[in-house]
Amino acid sequence: MRSGATALASLLVSRSAFAFHSVLSKRATSRTMTTFAATEASRATLINCPNIALSDGVLHPAIGFGTYKVGFIPASASAAVAGEESEPQRTARECVADALDCGYRFLECAEFYGNEVEVGKAIAESGIKREDLFLCSKVWTTTIEKGPEAIRAQLEKTLSDLGTTYIDLYLIHWPVPGKHVEAYKTLETLKKEGKIKGLGVSNYALEDYLELKESSIEFPPLVNQIEINPFLYRKNTIDAFLKDGVVLQSYRSLRDGKAMDDATLLQIAESHGKTVAQILGRWCVQHGFVYMPKSVKKGRMVENALVFDFELTSEEMEKLDSLTTQENIQKYVDLYRKCVNRDTSKDGSMDGVKMAITED
Repeated sequence: MRSGATALASLLVSRSAFAFHSVLSKRATSRTMTTFAATEASRATLINCPNIALSDGVLHPAIGFGTYKVGFIPASASAAVAGEESEPQRTARECVADALDCGYRFLECAEFYGNEVEVGKAIAESGIKREDLFLCSKVWTTTIEKGPEAIRAQLEKTLSDLGTTYIDLYLIHWPVPGKHVEAYKTLETLKKEGKIKGLGVSNYALEDYLELKESSIEFPPLVNQIEINPFLYRKNTIDAFLKDGVVLQSYRSLRDGKAMDDATLLQIAESHGKTVAQILGRWCVQHGFVYMPKSVKKGRMVENALVFDFELTSEEMEKLDSLTTQENIQKYVDLYRKCVNRDTSKDGSMDGVKMAITED
């Protein structure tokens, strides 16, 4: 049985730890505690943000504004299917207008997002010159399955919706089995016509990339857009793409807001006087990934972008790198298997799905 002194010391430590966690929670995770507003300085930082050189020499902004579920929620989005999503309160036109006002100049779009018309309206109303924007879009699985003519028609629709004559980056959204290589070659033809500046892929496992690369393509993918954050840091896959000169665009960089109470993130955020979102963003930028946060709230758009005025230590980076669990890797594998055929005639089946991929 513990002595009274020992018990008292233990109680004090416990209370101190609780108090410390409470302070961290209030300072670092309660995003309503601090209101972030766009200033001339913050706008200038975003407009003149660092760039990442693609393998063709084009400079890709290190940060961009993601438009998924901004003003519109796709019917087959996981949360929508589960009945967990409420109707959007603001239009994509309003949100993107705010993002552009904050200084974002790279917009991440997609056919699947269902809001490119609204994004285009915001661009047109902003008065920003086309050459000052970096626009990326993706062709969806249903269109990929239909073939070349459908892909061409969809690109023309995207260009019209966004109010532009060319797209800076156009990606295959998912590696649809038996279809994605042909689809990529169609994009190569459209690139030669000047409608697309650069080509890329999204959600490609290393094996999908190698299949594509070995299929006599002319223009290797410049980017692969995949989920990357400290809780899904698949280092072997990431290193293989980087070694081959493929830049990685990170989606779910902020873990969809589900990691704001993580103790490691809280402690690091406290030590830098930053929010957890800013620590997650800085981790992404510091690793050299393209960081693509999204929000429908202007204050958070500003907050998410304040990642260029500090650095994480090597020890902090290592701590964050180690947060990935086998459970999260398995969730990724399950999602990959589910989504490569999503919304196609083979939806719900494993027909053609690669069952042996590099998982980590």
